[in-house]
Amino acid sequence: MKKLYFKDLNQYFNQKIEICGFVDKIRDLQYVQFIVVRDSSAKVQITIEKNPENKAMNDLVSTLTKESTIKASGTLYDRPNVKLRGMEFIPTRIEITSVSLEELPIDINDYTKESNKELRLDNRFLDLRTEKNYLIFKGQTLAEMAMREHWIANNFIEIHSPKILGTASESGAEVFKLDYFGKTVYLAQSPQFYKQMAMAAGFNNVFEIGPVFRAENSHTAFHATEFTSVDIEISWIDSHHDVMDQEEAMCNKMIQKLKSSIGEEYARMYNKEINDVLPKFPRIPFFDAKKIVQEKYKYFGEKEFDIDRREEELICMHFKKETGSDFVFITEYPVQARPFYHMLDESGLTKSFDLLYQGVEITTGAQREHRIDILKKQAVEKGLSLESIDFYLNFFKYGVPPHGGFGFGLTRFLMKFFQTESIRDVTFLYRGPNRVNP
Repeated sequence: MKKLYFKDLNQYFNQKIEICGFVDKIRDLQYVQFIVVRDSSAKVQITIEKNPENKAMNDLVSTLTKESTIKASGTLYDRPNVKLRGMEFIPTRIEITSVSLEELPIDINDYTKESNKELRLDNRFLDLRTEKNYLIFKGQTLAEMAMREHWIANNFIEIHSPKILGTASESGAEVFKLDYFGKTVYLAQSPQFYKQMAMAAGFNNVFEIGPVFRAENSHTAFHATEFTSVDIEISWIDSHHDVMDQEEAMCNKMIQKLKSSIGEEYARMYNKEINDVLPKFPRIPFFDAKKIVQEKYKYFGEKEFDIDRREEELICMHFKKETGSDFVFITEYPVQARPFYHMLDESGLTKSFDLLYQGVEITTGAQREHRIDILKKQAVEKGLSLESIDFYLNFFKYGVPPHGGFGFGLTRFLMKFFQTESIRDVTFLYRGPNRVNP
């Protein structure tokens, strides 16, 4: 039988149908029983009168526990007086398909009662059984869909780069080491080198959505040891501004998709409309951004050559007031804060950028250095041995287009978009220094 989603039930009034779902609430009164059942899309009320004809169902409901699963056959009626969606399901048969223990390890619906967040993560399969959590992962699906639609419309192709590497990617710091048939290999920190290999292969524009691994012993709301990264690389660019143009267009498409698909649900749950008419993203050079924070907010960041978390918040606060934008590009970072493969401009600053969103960095991008002699020089200046990156340098020996790209932190974006406290809340199963289960 075709599975009916509860959100579509108003198409089936006065019809005999079968519904399946989790038991959300039970009210066993003197003359009638009510069960609220939910699936991933909505809830519906089942009403069973207490009478001899319904005795078998009445007895079954009297033993039912919340979070059990049931299958019910019967008729759906249009009932404007019923508070829950103006409909009522009258069953002729109910089957318990699985039984939940009466005592749950967490209170699913009331986060205010649950001080132990680790306990919620231990029982993530229960923690996820809420409308808000379902909307987060629906939103994630739509965001990825929108990005893919944008890329395909702009002649990108998808790649799947290896996650087991013979040489540590990027700087070689904070990598997980593995025993691989008697030799040491590494888990990929990013697909950076392989995206650039695709440029050398003449693929023009590529994207990848996949896992990356960082051996950071960090316990902040913004870090994980495994997370999903969204990466693109494009050829034949004139500067890093071409890359920013591409990301800005992608973000616009993504917000528009979220608005059109879940805008009503989002507004109902968060009391806030999704604004899909975005102002142009401000672009401000690194040292100018520092100056704004120092002069306007009297805050002097912890890092001379980078932007710290408080500076990110203040920069976003400033541009939100000035332009209405939740997104801000910080450009031209000092070479000290960037990897060896970022191209330098005439002043010695990198042709790079970060994208901030609602006070958090969600992207690092740049024009890459594609000229092998300069690439070698910059690697040596960063303390790398050319032998350690020989496989990477090989990509540049036989002609490579000018190119650039970025890595987009999907969970950081979702965390701010859905107003959660941590990327843990928008990650299906979080991995951190102290968490490898469930």
